[in-house]
Amino acid sequence: MSDTTGWKCGKCGEALVLKRNVFNYMGRSFGHEVPTCPKCGRIFISKELAKGRMAEVEALMEDK
Repeated sequence: MSDTTGWKCGKCGEALVLKRNVFNYMGRSFGHEVPTCPKCGRIFISKELAKGRMAEVEALMEDK
């Protein structure tokens, strides 16, 4: 998801910007660029990201 046009934070009302965030799962960390509120730091995880890349990483980590 490279286009954040039109997306706003539900808490602050600020326009979301792409920012690299670090996610932790089962003691492991991985980074990904996701739409983030520049004011409060809340992030938006799209359905595509959650069911795609994040699900792949989850499965790989659980198999170890």
